[in-house]
Amino acid sequence: MTFNKKFLGALALVAASTLAITGCSADGGGGGGSAEETIDVNFGYIGDFNGASLLAVAEEQGIWEKHGLNVTASVFTNGPLQIQALGTGDLDFGYIGPGAMWLPASGEAKVVAINTLGQADRVVAQPGIESIEDLRGKTVAVPEGTSGDMILTLALQEAGMTKDDVDLVPMEPAAIVAALASQQVDGAGFWYPALATVKEQVPDLVELAQNSDFEDVVAFPTAFVAGNDVVEEEPEKVERVVAALREAMEFRSTDLDATIEATAAMLSVEPAQVEADAGNVQILSTEELDGWTADGTIDTWLTGMNEYFVGAGKLPSPVEPSEYYLGDIFTSAGE
Repeated sequence: MTFNKKFLGALALVAASTLAITGCSADGGGGGGSAEETIDVNFGYIGDFNGASLLAVAEEQGIWEKHGLNVTASVFTNGPLQIQALGTGDLDFGYIGPGAMWLPASGEAKVVAINTLGQADRVVAQPGIESIEDLRGKTVAVPEGTSGDMILTLALQEAGMTKDDVDLVPMEPAAIVAALASQQVDGAGFWYPALATVKEQVPDLVELAQNSDFEDVVAFPTAFVAGNDVVEEEPEKVERVVAALREAMEFRSTDLDATIEATAAMLSVEPAQVEADAGNVQILSTEELDGWTADGTIDTWLTGMNEYFVGAGKLPSPVEPSEYYLGDIFTSAGE
């Protein structure tokens, strides 16, 4: 994979050579076989365990190469920016957290694979603020259209409040870290591992709400998405990428230690940091995802999220999950 600031220009040549050898073997060594063409893929991710672990495994284990893919990966700070890049053709695939799921539901992209269930989101506040109600009239930062936005909205609703009851300040994630650490804002809808950095400077930071507080209302699935044009016009690319993601999922679900090491190497951070981040994630196997796709569990998750997004003003009306979750492509990639 080509990570930002790291280019592996020989990958396509290696993959093509490997596939050429495989193609000849498949034909019993005869002269009629032809090599499978290597496909270039532009893939977005977020630099945390949820967003990067499968890409790290696919690179480290040679899974991209095995599936004839030459992947260039670019880091983003959030899901909505990746959805924009899918729309302009700058990306083929990307990663989004639950807070951005309204964008594929709006027709902006297609979900090709559910990834994990997130448990990293929090509503936090400066020391001395003890409840969501205490945030009334105070400055609260949030990265709009993300899971931080989502958990803040849910927490306010549960307290009988709305965003109009706080002084809401949209911010990028890096700015929120700085604003919380310097106590320039009173609270935030945000997530780990970035909050761990904040706590180094504000050890008494108060956690007012977390994902598990709302598990009876809505799930927090993370997902991989593809551009609409890619799904329509390049089905082989989609099939190969999904098959590779599935293989990486199986590795991740059976060897978490090696996955953490690969992710740490990709992100250039200490494994202990990635391990802590992984502790806020429910890892899912392909067997679980196949079963939950077949029995409608994932549709139930997405339907619940749609209802939330309608209430939050992100969607005008509920959308059938089948319009944007390509569950049949995901499960067929494992056959």
